This record gives sequence, C-alpha cells and structure tokens, in this order.
Amino acid sequence: MPKKAVHPKPRLPSPVYVPDRRIPEWNRILLFTRAGGRCEFDGCQRYLFEHHVTFDEGNFAEFAHMVAFSVNGPRGFEQRPQDVHDLDNLMLLCPTCHKLIDDNPDKYGLATLMGYKKSHEDQILHLTGLRPELKSSALVVKSKVGDQTVEIPFDHILEAMSPRYPLSKQGFVIDLTALNAQGEGFTRAACEAIEAELKVFLSAAGEARKAKHISLFALAPIPVLMFLGQQLSNKVPLDVFQRHRDTERWRWKENLPPVEYTLQSLRTGSDPANAALLLGLSGEIPLDRLPPEIDGGYSVYSITPANAAADPTLVKTRADLENFRLTYLQAIATLVRNHPALRTIAIFPAVPAPVAVLCGRELLPRAHPALRVYDYDKAKGFYHQLNLNT
Repeated sequence: MPKKAVHPKPRLPSPVYVPDRRIPEWNRILLFTRAGGRCEFDGCQRYLFEHHVTFDEGNFAEFAHMVAFSVNGPRGFEQRPQDVHDLDNLMLLCPTCHKLIDDNPDKYGLATLMGYKKSHEDQILHLTGLRPELKSSALVVKSKVGDQTVEIPFDHILEAMSPRYPLSKQGFVIDLTALNAQGEGFTRAACEAIEAELKVFLSAAGEARKAKHISLFALAPIPVLMFLGQQLSNKVPLDVFQRHRDTERWRWKENLPPVEYTLQSLRTGSDPANAALLLGLSGEIPLDRLPPEIDGGYSVYSITPANAAADPTLVKTRADLENFRLTYLQAIATLVRNHPALRTIAIFPAVPAPVAVLCGRELLPRAHPALRVYDYDKAKGFYHQLNLNT
C-alpha cells in the first residue's frame, strides 16, 4: 500500500523581521560608482579593483555598514535606519580601514563616518565632471587674524572654485604666520615674503603658468592684501574669494540683491596736487579721524555703499565685488581728471579682504598715480604703512 504523502504545514510569518545580509545589487553598483572604486576612509583612497602589490585586477572592496547590520555590532544602536542596506548607510572600504573602524567604534562614530563618506563622494562627483579648460591654481595666503590662524579645508576650496577645479590638491601656500614682527615691521616682512614666493608661483615653470588661471584664498592685513593684488596684477586671470563670517565657507553667495556704490566729494582742498580717497565699506571713516598730514590742502573723496550700510560682511556675491571694481576705477579716473598734478593718492581702506586685493590689482603702472596706503590701529588711529605703484 503506497505511503500517504505528507504535506508540511505552512509556516506563519515571523513576528520578528530578520534582515537579509545580502546587499541589493543596485545599491552595490551605486556605491561603487559614487566612491569611484576607491576606499572612502579619509586619507586612504586606495583603488579597490587592483591588488596593491601584484597589480592583478579583482574586487578587493568591502561594504561597511555605518550603523551596524546587527544591533550588537559596532555602532549598532546609533540612529538605526529602517533598512540597514540603505545606500546612505553604506561605505566602500578597503579591508584594513574596515577593520580599523569596527575595532574602534568610539573613535569612528556615525557622524565621523558620514562626514568621510560625504566628503569623498562629493569630491568624486566633482572630479568626474571636470573639463581641462576649467583647471585653476589654488593660491592660499594665510596670516594670523588676531592670535589665530584660519585654516582652509580642501573641500571648502573645491566648493568655492566649482565649476573650476584645482590643478593640485596642495595648491600653492604663502604662509605668513611665522613672521614675528608687528605693525610696519610685519608689513615690510610680509611683502618681502610675498614678492619672493610669487616669483616662483608666476615663473614659467610655476603652477600659475601651468593652470593659466588663479583662484585666490587670502586672509591678511589690508595693506598686505593690496600689495599682493599689485604683485599679481593682470599677468594671469584671477578669481578672488571671500570668507563669509556666517558660514565660514568661501563660495560666493547667489541670488542676493547686488550692492551698489557711490563716489562722493567730501571736501575740496586748497592744493590741487593733493587728494585722499576713503573706502568706507566695512565701516564708516569720519573726516576727523584722518591723520594731521591730511590737512585742508587735501581734497577728500569717498566710496561708500549706496544701498546698504557699511559692514564687515557687506560683500557677499561676485556682483558686489565687480560693482566695487568699476566704482574704484571711476574714482581714480575722477581724481586724475580733477587734479592733473596729482602724483600720489592717500588711500584709507576699511574693506573686506577681496576688495583690498582688487585695490592693488587694478592699478595701472603707467596710467594711475601711486597709492600712499594707511592702516588703522585702535591705539594710534590711521598711520602710513606702504606705497604702491611707485
């Protein structure tokens, strides 16, 4: 007699969801693409489709869960997503870096790993969209601001320069932070250092000539920045960037009403060969604050915002900078026209850093007068710092 077939009882769905360890193929493909086939651990960037010793091709990548697959794993209890295989929870890593982060979850927490992933994938997306004609040399000039040195992270430079891209990751750095002198001594030493460094930077073999474009990120005292601008002149096309105080980022803001500027005559002096120009953008410059040598013989002019208040954060967009440039050139032309015997303009700048650079860069050696540049000190007021275009 044949045995009766035994049918297994149907299984009821488990009330406990047990996720599959297999990462969906589409998520794997997307992660490989977004990571550019390289380890996403900050500073590693090992290419994962080639053995680092034998150069044999192969897949040597590992998929790491930033929030662990298991609640008992490294970073298992941190903000668990509904799907642990979600692309936003995955990193592409080499085996060494994967072991490092899992052995040290306190050091490499979720926020840290998310930062590594975002920075790496943003960079890959940027670099894969580049065209050769958009390369630029990143020139960084840094000096102490008060007692602090402001560092510029590479991802901030990438963000600001886009759609251009840096010719090299290290760029060209002029570091003035080691100069111990103060006041006029610092200005003199800083200008000497800038002049020497730019000879290398702008030489036939220098990075600026190779890129044929400069992206400038500079923080230094205003007279030093004006000297820097004059040294850069118009030899190589230049983009100047502004550090915004609210975000501490350098990318120009967009979709804001542009700042307009007005040129005014504040006083007519008795000597037609003497004139002063006040640049009151970051703050107002009252006539009674001018030094004694700017006496009644001087005619005094000013450039101030026409549709905004003077403020250190005044310049936010490229249009703000370009509008100043045009007004500044108009001011110099007006002073030359009104004072045919004028040989030197006494200039008092209260301006943001990129404006100071333009003040030096826009000078025409044979057409414009020299600038006698004054700086402001709370203890002694305005005092002469250096001469430009002599």
